[in-house]
Formats: sequence, C-alpha cells, structure tokens
Amino acid sequence: MAVIGLITKSQEPVPLQSISVDVAVQGFVADVVSELRYKNEEKATVEVTFVFPLDDEAAVYAFEGLIGGTRIEAQIREKKQAQQEYEDALSEGRGAFLLERETNTSDIFTCSLGNLPPDGEATLKLRYVQALAPEPDGAVRFVLPAVLNPRYTPQGSEGDTVTMGIPRVPRGKLPYTLSLCATLESSHGINRVESKCTLAPLRFTAEDRTAAQVSLAEGHQFDRDVELLIYYEDVHKPSAVLEAGKPGAAPGSLMGDPALLVTMYPSLRCASKPGLNATGEFIFLLDRSGSMGCSTDSSSSDAPPRIQSAKETLILLLKSLPLGCYFNIYGFGSTYNSFYLQSVEYTQQTMSESLQRVKDLQADLGGTEILQPLKAIYSQACREGHPCQLFVFTDGEVSNTEEVIAEVQHHGSSHRCFSFGIGEGASTALIKGIARAAGGSAEFITGKERMQAKALQSLKKALQPAATGISLRWDLPSGLEAVLVGSGPQVIFEGQRSLIYAQIRGQHQSSGASEGTVVLQYIFQDQTFTETMMFPLQAQESDRLPVHRLAAQALLQELEGTGEKDEVKRRQALETSLSSGVVCSQTAYVGLNTALGQPLQGPLIHRDVPLAYSMITINSQICHSGNRRSTTPLGIPIMSFNSGFGAPGSVFPSPPLDSFGDVDMCCLNDSFGDVDMCYGLGALGSGFAGPPLDTFDACSFYEEAPTPKKEEPPLLRLVSLQNAAGSWVLDSGLADLLGLSETEISSKAPGQVTPNVWATVLAILWLHSKASEQSDEWQLLEAKALRWLQGNAGPWLADCVKTGNAMLGSSVSPHTFGL
Repeated sequence: MAVIGLITKSQEPVPLQSISVDVAVQGFVADVVSELRYKNEEKATVEVTFVFPLDDEAAVYAFEGLIGGTRIEAQIREKKQAQQEYEDALSEGRGAFLLERETNTSDIFTCSLGNLPPDGEATLKLRYVQALAPEPDGAVRFVLPAVLNPRYTPQGSEGDTVTMGIPRVPRGKLPYTLSLCATLESSHGINRVESKCTLAPLRFTAEDRTAAQVSLAEGHQFDRDVELLIYYEDVHKPSAVLEAGKPGAAPGSLMGDPALLVTMYPSLRCASKPGLNATGEFIFLLDRSGSMGCSTDSSSSDAPPRIQSAKETLILLLKSLPLGCYFNIYGFGSTYNSFYLQSVEYTQQTMSESLQRVKDLQADLGGTEILQPLKAIYSQACREGHPCQLFVFTDGEVSNTEEVIAEVQHHGSSHRCFSFGIGEGASTALIKGIARAAGGSAEFITGKERMQAKALQSLKKALQPAATGISLRWDLPSGLEAVLVGSGPQVIFEGQRSLIYAQIRGQHQSSGASEGTVVLQYIFQDQTFTETMMFPLQAQESDRLPVHRLAAQALLQELEGTGEKDEVKRRQALETSLSSGVVCSQTAYVGLNTALGQPLQGPLIHRDVPLAYSMITINSQICHSGNRRSTTPLGIPIMSFNSGFGAPGSVFPSPPLDSFGDVDMCCLNDSFGDVDMCYGLGALGSGFAGPPLDTFDACSFYEEAPTPKKEEPPLLRLVSLQNAAGSWVLDSGLADLLGLSETEISSKAPGQVTPNVWATVLAILWLHSKASEQSDEWQLLEAKALRWLQGNAGPWLADCVKTGNAMLGSSVSPHTFGL
C-alpha cells in the first residue's frame, strides 16, 4: 500500500498537524483548495515528498508551499526542464519542489518538496478542479480523499514509487484535525446534502435555494474519505454556464476565450421493461488477486471479503441475463483463466454449471495482471448480432494503467466496457479510464455499499438502448462562433451525465443580443429529442477558471488516452498543459526560491506517524498461496501490503499495538514457489523481516481465519433457485424460504395451474413484500419471470395473485403482473 501524505526520502511519514479544505461546487463541477500542515519533529533535516490521491477527472492547477519558513510557488514547465531546475536548486542548497504525475497512473501525484529543517513546518496548499458524477439515485457525489489513507501502489512499480506500509492507531485517536466548508450552487435549486460523516446543518444563502453552505461537524476525525451527496432540484434538466477567459491570455486560445460548459444528464426511460428482447455477448472479468480477499469495509469487523461480494454480484448478473445471449467468465491475478474456451449460449445448463463454479471461486490467483486476459478476450471474434459487453471487477491494483486503457480503447468500437472499482483504494484512473475508452460507465463500491445494485444498474444500461447521435447547434450573435473542445460525447446511458465544453471565439458587439442559445439534440429508441438552453453572453468572472481547466483536462485525456506516439497530438497536449496549468504526462510543476540557503548538514532520519485502524485481536491462521498452504498471522492492516515490499530482505514496520495476541512463527511463501523462510516474531511489537520478493500480494496470504459458513441471504437464496427462462420450481428450497411446506403450497394452488406457474407467482410476491428495498437488484429477474408467466400462466394468473397474496399475507397489486 502506498504511503500518502508528506513522506521522507526513505518513504516514512512526516507527522500531519491539520487539514483545512474549501470546496466550491457548481452543478457537476467542484473547485477545491486544500491546505495541509506538517511538522518535522526530528533533530535533523529531511528531504520530503508529498504524495496524494486524486480522482481521474480532477485537474491540479496550483500548488504552493511554506517549507521551513521559505515560501515557494509552483510554475508549470516541460518535465525535463522542471526536473533540471529542481536538481540545480537542491545542489545549491535552495528550497525547491517538483510536482509531477506518477508514471504508472494518473490518479496519484507526487511532489518532491526538497529540504525540511529540524522542527520545521511545511504548509502545503493544493488547488484542483474536478468533474463530479451522479449516483444511481441522482445525487451528485463529491469525495475528499483522506490523504493519509492507504492507496494501492501498482504492482511492479519500483524505484521512485512509494510501496511501504504505515503504522496505525485505534480509530478516534488521530493526532490531526480536518475542517471542511463547501459552498454549493445550482441554477435549478438545492434540495439537501447527505454524508456518512456528521455535518453541520445546511444553510441556504439564497432565498430561491440556488446557493447554500455546508461544513463538517466540529471534531471530525479524518480516518476515511469524506463524501458529500448533493441532491439538486430538476437535476436532469440541462444547463449551460459561460466562464470568462483568463486575463492576459491570447484571444483565440483555449484559456483566452470564454469557455462554455453544457451539462447533459438526461432521464432516459425505455418504453418496455428492460432486458426482455435483448441479445448480446456478456463477458465478466473478475479480479481474483489476493487483495480481493480483503474486507469491503475496513471499519467493520463483519463486512464480507471483496471476493464474496463480487461472487454474489456475479450470481445476480448471471440470473438476470436474457435467454439467447452468450456469456463467459474470466478470472485474473498473476495468471488468468476462463470458464469456457469461448462464450457459450445462455441456457439452463450453462447457467447452472456457471453458478456452481462462481460459488467456488476464491481470491487465489496471486498478483494482478489485467492486460493479458483483456487481450485474450479481444482475440475472440465478435458474434454477429450479439454486441459485446464487458464487465470488469477489480480493486485497481495494476502497474500499466495507461497501457490497459490504450488496449481497451483500441477495441472500443467493437464493445462497451462497464467497470467497477472495489474498495477505497481502487484506482480512478483505471476504472474510469477503461469505461470511458469503450463508451461504458464506471462505478465505485466502498464501505458498506452493496455492489449488486450498481452492477445491476450497469447491466440495465447494457441491455437498454443508449442516447446516441448527440449534436449541438448554436445560435450566437454575429462575430461569435462556438468550437467544441475535443470530440464531445458519442453515447450516454441512463444515469450517466456528460459535460460538453466549447470555446466561444470572436468579438461580441455590445449592441447585439445579450444571450446565446445552444440546441442539444440526441436520438433515443429511434426518436429524436431536443433541448434548448439560453445562456447570458456576459461571462462569469472567476480567478480559479474551473470550466477552462476542466475543458483542458478533458482535451488532455483525449489526446493522451490512445497510447499512440502521435507527434501532433503530443505537441498539442504539451501546449494545452502549459497554457492551462493542468499537469499532463509531459509536464510538471516546479517551485524555486532564489534566496540561497545553508547546505545540508548531518544525516537524514525519519520517524513514524500513525494512521487509524480497526482493532482486531488475533492468534494465528491459515493462508493460501496457489495450491500451497502456510501458517501466518491474521491480515491486520499493518501487514496488509499490496504488490511489493521494496527491496528484497527489507524489514516491515512492527504493529504499534499490544492487543494482537501471541504470534510465534510466520511462514511466508511467494506466488511462484514453495515456502522460502520462517520468521520468528518474538515479543509483541518487534519487527519481522519481509520475504525476499517484490511481487507479493499480501491479502492472498493474510486471509480471515476460518469461520462457520454463513447462511445465504434470503434474496440470494431465492435468486439461486430461479431458472434461466425466468420461472421457479415448486420444491423444498422455495418452500423453506416461504416458511411453508410443499404440501401446503400445492394444496392451495388455484384451478388447474401448473406447479411452476404457481411457484413463480409466489416468488414474485415474495420479492415485492420481503425485498422491496433491494428492488434495484431483482428488477431484471422479475422482468424475465413476468415474461415467462405471460406465455405460460394461461387464464389462472389473476387467481394465483389473489390466492398467493392471501397465503403469504402480502398485498401486491395485480398491476405488477400486468393485470
């Protein structure tokens, strides 16, 4: 796991004192200013680096630091020039810092800050702008990453990449504070704000509720990501915002001209129920690396492992597929495998076989290599009349993010990709990147969120037509023209928002019209829809320029996302980055203070700073590596290292606790051979040597101790009993779930109705009466069942519904069955 925050050259944390955050949210755009204060509590100078996670759609545009009393401001440079200036400043004893993007992923940034003197403080101010995404219920979601929380370091990343673990303390005992204040604006009005964190009451600052302020309650412990769910009025209504250009920037340039942001979040509704006549080829690619054995919620002791949640999700997805489609399931880790050599037709037999194999899956494939299984999937010929839909489930631990995205984009015209990031450490660059590259959508599952609802939401998108043929028509005064920034969206699914950027060029005559018009048009289910928006030509002034910077970010993602070495695109990306201040792969921020300082004296030293964990008491347990077994301590957070331990033979930091119980011996084996060494842990709190490996995926070794097998949730039990065509069989399994005997159920069947029809009606009644809160997870199952009933129930359906309601004590409307 990567150390996040201010760290020394030896990759040890510097103590964090406080964090202050100011957020301005306008519609689907957030502008964030974070100020973080650290202190070097040692008696010697340290060279420090700031490592912080950002969403894939976030654009850093300013950074400054007060390092040991020396103020340094960032300036963007071409990367080679920035690196040279930084090295020159350090060699001369001057304060400096270097801010650049991680080589292997775009959602982790590193900033080398130079020298922090003894007892010196470092105050860092980071500014970035971010496009926000909606949740399935329409809430706009903003997340502030806990900058000291663990993030996954890509497997195989070495050298300059941070790959060590960090100490932890009991939850609620963090020695630093966080204050956060958010201002909210929406032209359509603000309804409410929700959060897993405790918030101060929402305060409206405009009578029409178009502006408001909200903040974290005093005393908040920053031990997990801070999430705000913002609910707008008329959230699906499109909007347009015009932002004035940067003063002094050249007219005709992206930053010099006004920039227009058009927000499109249509509410698409199919005329018929989803999934009834759909065909397609559905490929499920499941991460089975060791880290998938970790808990879905680090703060809860009873949260299921990620692999278990993923398996339950796969069962629901399999049951929800339509007859006549094709499917296959791949698992990947250090290697990969698939259920079938090629996709098979979805029948009762193939579904039943696959269901049993899914239940037997484990997080036992070692590390994480997703590129090779992707290539294997793409090597299969596309099936005529069955468009390919790829579903990827991973916790985001890959080293070659850009190469993976390029591979998906290379085949983007032949399939859609729906991706799911599991856990708080999932890489937004990977998850969002592959979905964007193939016209799909991305979802993230953290904490206690259920993966099933979001996965089924994506399957509905895959089974439904999307909005296509998206175009814009402009009506502007003479002398003005609108030019799209980038290619614009090609497809939009239900529940997906799209931000469209345009550059307004030319000169507006004051005597002309005071408003411009943009007409948005798209095609859905062979119907053409049109939205007309008016916007004032008096552009909003903003020193932060969030719309311009997000436009630059979108353009840079498009220019650099192909992986191709196109010189024209490379030059355009470099120019866009330098003019906008948005870092790309070719640029970096460098900050230099020209005042000469004293040369460094004495050695660099380090000390640990704690991070919260959930207390666990352990003895020992069994862990798995491939087909080999060895005894290890339980996977406590301090030991839960992912994808690499640094140099061979390195020493792990010891647990700063006295509640782990006695552990005498730890035998570790690597992902490729037999047991290598046994390490005596001795007294509690002593250090222990790590394995001489750099490809270790710890959660495959640190699994939960064996526990009694939990009974399947009732909904999953019912789902598992459904046939591929949509019906249920009247057997003991269904009877047990309904709390009745088979004889009692059979005796109350009306008329000459067949057992399967009667059982299917009862199953649907149970879903509506006992699992209504999880309806997002079974709507597709119900659609199949209702279709089956239409062809098999005959004249007895109404009697079945009435009798079933009486027998189960439910009151489901006959309209549910189309009656």
